[in-house]
Amino acid sequence: MTTAATAGAPGRPLEATQGPATRPNMTQVGTMVWLGSEIMFFAGLFAMYFTIRAVSTELWDEKTALLNVPFALVNTSILVISSAWCQFAVFKAEEGKVSRSGSLLDVRGWGMREWFVLTYIFGSVFVAGQVWEYATLISEGVMLNSDPYGSVFYITTGFHGIHVSGGLIAFLLIIGRSFTAKRYTHAQKVGAHVVSYYWHFVDVVWVALFFIIYILQ
Repeated sequence: MTTAATAGAPGRPLEATQGPATRPNMTQVGTMVWLGSEIMFFAGLFAMYFTIRAVSTELWDEKTALLNVPFALVNTSILVISSAWCQFAVFKAEEGKVSRSGSLLDVRGWGMREWFVLTYIFGSVFVAGQVWEYATLISEGVMLNSDPYGSVFYITTGFHGIHVSGGLIAFLLIIGRSFTAKRYTHAQKVGAHVVSYYWHFVDVVWVALFFIIYILQ
């Protein structure tokens, strides 16, 4: 009786007694589900790598000696750092700050756009570094069709490179929309979050690939 009277009392709407209703954004949820399927895809690539390495140990000993581990470490650091810039962009998106409020040299005044541009630059440098590494290995005889090691190396790292390139395209779309949109919208905020999920994902995957290919060898 007391509960019913309280819920129906004047000035006490029913919603106030029940608390605010929260509902997850379907775009963000869908992105997470899709990234879950991507985890399974890369898990299959990892399984392929370990399986072929188990039956070709002598070939692995020969070919891994050609890897430039210090260069790969620097390139990996560039990608990992880009993830931090991406997160700074998300923080600015949550604040509703689309672009810088002062000089370009005043990093503290940067908005979402500037941090995403910096993320894009770092991501592009990573891809360029990967292309340079491919060219070097090809000149040393490590090719996609040369042997099992070459096939596995280029397939695993190549698919990751394609994913990074897809992320760079997404950044361009977000940056472009920040210029063309007349006002900052909730859709732009969600877009920033979704792109950051994807970028953090490809970063984590690459760290795993780097450890397996370059450290464990």
